[in-house]
Amino acid sequence: MIVIIGSFRIPPSMVEVVRPVMEEMITASRREEGCIEYAYALDVIDNGLVRVCEKWRDRAALEAHFRTAHIAEWRAQVSALAVSERDLVAHETDEGFYL
Repeated sequence: MIVIIGSFRIPPSMVEVVRPVMEEMITASRREEGCIEYAYALDVIDNGLVRVCEKWRDRAALEAHFRTAHIAEWRAQVSALAVSERDLVAHETDEGFYL
């Protein structure tokens, strides 16, 4: 399994503008073959900070995700949406365990 954890920033004034774009990205990504989890969360304290959590079945599923139309659209809009400070790290892991 591939887990991606990280964050990005949007200006607090842009949150409501970016929200529907993020919703489209999440919805399309969750429909992909091999997507286990795909989520963005606005930080409760740090307005404009978006936390990212993704889980993919394997590297092939993640690479297929990178070739989708919705990723291309997201990347094309990043500048206009004032997305900054992207910090995403992919980790290869097993299925994990529950505490």
